[in-house]
Amino acid sequence: MAITDHDTVVVLDFGAQYSQLIARRVRECGVYSQILPFTASADEIRKLAPKGIIFSGGPASVRAEGSPRPDAGVFALGIPILGICYGLQVMSEMLGGHVTSSGRKEYGLQNITISDHSSELLSGVSDSSQVWMSHGDAVDRIPEGFRVTAVTPTCPYAAVEDSRRKFYGVQFHPEVVHSVEGDRMIRSFVLDICGAEADWNMGSFVSDAVESIRKTVGSRRVLCGLSGGVDSSVAAVLIHKAIGDQLVCVFVNNGMLRKHEAESVLDLFGRHFSMNLQYADASDDFLSALKGVTEPEAKRKIIGKVFVDTFYREARKCGDISFLAQGTLYPDVIESRSPSGGPSSTIKSHHNVGGLPEDLKWELLEPLKELFKDEVRALGKELGLPDELVYRHPFPGPGLGVRCIGEVTKERLDTLRDVDAIFIDEIRKAGLYGKIWQALADLLPVKSVGVQGDERTYREVCTLRAVTSEDAMTADWFRMPYEVLQRAASRICNEVPGVNRVLYDITSKPPGTIEWE
Repeated sequence: MAITDHDTVVVLDFGAQYSQLIARRVRECGVYSQILPFTASADEIRKLAPKGIIFSGGPASVRAEGSPRPDAGVFALGIPILGICYGLQVMSEMLGGHVTSSGRKEYGLQNITISDHSSELLSGVSDSSQVWMSHGDAVDRIPEGFRVTAVTPTCPYAAVEDSRRKFYGVQFHPEVVHSVEGDRMIRSFVLDICGAEADWNMGSFVSDAVESIRKTVGSRRVLCGLSGGVDSSVAAVLIHKAIGDQLVCVFVNNGMLRKHEAESVLDLFGRHFSMNLQYADASDDFLSALKGVTEPEAKRKIIGKVFVDTFYREARKCGDISFLAQGTLYPDVIESRSPSGGPSSTIKSHHNVGGLPEDLKWELLEPLKELFKDEVRALGKELGLPDELVYRHPFPGPGLGVRCIGEVTKERLDTLRDVDAIFIDEIRKAGLYGKIWQALADLLPVKSVGVQGDERTYREVCTLRAVTSEDAMTADWFRMPYEVLQRAASRICNEVPGVNRVLYDITSKPPGTIEWE
């Protein structure tokens, strides 16, 4: 929101898995980036007045019929363009060069050698630098006006540029961490070649957002479903900073929260931030609806429906409401291809509280919809939220209901709450919490024989899991130190009456998922 005051670099998305990563790398330079589909017209792009344009990679072959092409008018805008992988190939084809099948696909690490040290894009890059390749086709003739600036043993056009027209291309992926000096190349393009001003930061975002929220909301009231998670919490604090008691927050306790979580939410937002917070303890309603249900998807649907029913009931008590606030993030907007613009729009299918009755006729307020997750965390710090919340691991909307494998009962949830609390406590004590993307515990519908206190026991089994990841699309199991696992397992078996066996899950994603259900 209020992004018109900031220099922008547009990322044209040709279907690449790394498009969001490119945009994030640009923002790490302190410059706002916006992703548009490759079908965006030159006029649409011109209206944004971007300082630069980046063509992403993509899975298609530029040689195939119907392969994605940008509007040819983009090349006449007089704006610097950087083509990455497929982006280089499509730029070359459209400007008079030629692309051919390289005969074999090239994936993985490679070293580029700088062949022209006057290169603007590669300024300051080592003579030999490691990069990440991922392509099948390759340029075999560059357009007139271009010159080669870097090569590899298998790629004679690893980097090319036309400094007069400010067109640049690389066959590798500078946005991924495997390209050791890729960030330097992106900075050279964004800051030096495009001349963008590095003024995109969370301090400026707060002032812009507060002004925009006040202008949009006016004297009307906003309702926010507060879960205690990072996104809804940051959205609530930001909106509260803008409009104070015009914001009403509803916190629904579904009985599947972590240990002491309800008390923490009420204390932080109700007392510390002095928000108008409405609390609904609907634990019994959720447990009653889940009685006897074991199928994972059925449990999720039931939890979702009861939540909507409870939220709707509580919302009706709040009086006249004009807006529903959501913690929608930029990746959600990209996936649904929602148009960018102001902070509000009509409620869409992608919003977080789905299934609300249409007669509510609320507008949707999405103050975080320009931000990536890491930026939301930085915003939370800027707004004064505690580290324990800002940097908390992802937690599923249905809560422990999807980690209580099999039937969900109060007794099993209480057991799982204790297991989870011990596991997280031991991870924090070991200083490992910040190195893990997500740590969780599951209670299995399995009992095992054990010996505790000289007695034979027959109790439930729990499994502990911790993974590392960049974006949760893929994940690897965390190599937890044995001593941490030993302490956690010992405490669980001694302090949690319902468990006598602890397992550690070492399955990566794929083939597994991060959550069990």
